[in-house]
Amino acid sequence: MTRGAHQAGAHDRGCRAQYIPCGIGDEESGEGRITFGRSYKTSDFLVDTLEAKWQAMDAQAQAAVEVLQIKMDKGPDRSGVRTQFLHRMVQCADHIGKPIQ
Repeated sequence: MTRGAHQAGAHDRGCRAQYIPCGIGDEESGEGRITFGRSYKTSDFLVDTLEAKWQAMDAQAQAAVEVLQIKMDKGPDRSGVRTQFLHRMVQCADHIGKPIQ
């Protein structure tokens, strides 16, 4: 038997969803874009953020892009050996019609 008032039950851990930022910066224009999501470590969130940035660009800006170059923090979820990450990046390149480096 323990002392004190206990408020948490077996399934009540008092946790709330945390939104984590994922930022994209354009080196040429200096423009920055921050997207918030709960699944920031997944390849889906990273690629969805990139695709949202692309869709927010007007047609003229998209046409001016020859190669989309990505420089990002290389954690295990964004590694080049993760099948899901590579799969989503290939889908993204096919969708936007531009090579991604």
